[in-house]
Amino acid sequence: MRRPVLFLIVISLALIQMTGCVFVLGGAAGALGAYGLSKDSMEGDTDTPYENLWSAVTLVSRARGTIKKADKLQGLIELEVNSSRVWIQLTRVTPYTTRLKVAARKYRFPNLNLAQDLYAKIIEQVRQK
Repeated sequence: MRRPVLFLIVISLALIQMTGCVFVLGGAAGALGAYGLSKDSMEGDTDTPYENLWSAVTLVSRARGTIKKADKLQGLIELEVNSSRVWIQLTRVTPYTTRLKVAARKYRFPNLNLAQDLYAKIIEQVRQK
């Protein structure tokens, strides 16, 4: 009995590691519907209009680093934070739902800690408004 259960657990963990992406459903106070986690990015849907999320993203980006490129129409911000390059992408899903993706790399290597931190700061900034 123990052996098949252990086998299933090991196989499940191996599949998660091989795909490099874990999809987790969450519902933090209604502002976050779901988020995806990959090797260098954090992605999720927020119940926030595009304009409100854009202002939160630009505010957090200016506070954390230097904005290299900002295109509001395409929903793209590229910035540099402590020698890491960060890309933030906003996509309208519905008029009141926007998808937020934050990807970070340092010296061509994934910097997931920075991506998670910026994602959390942006969501926190949206909730304060």
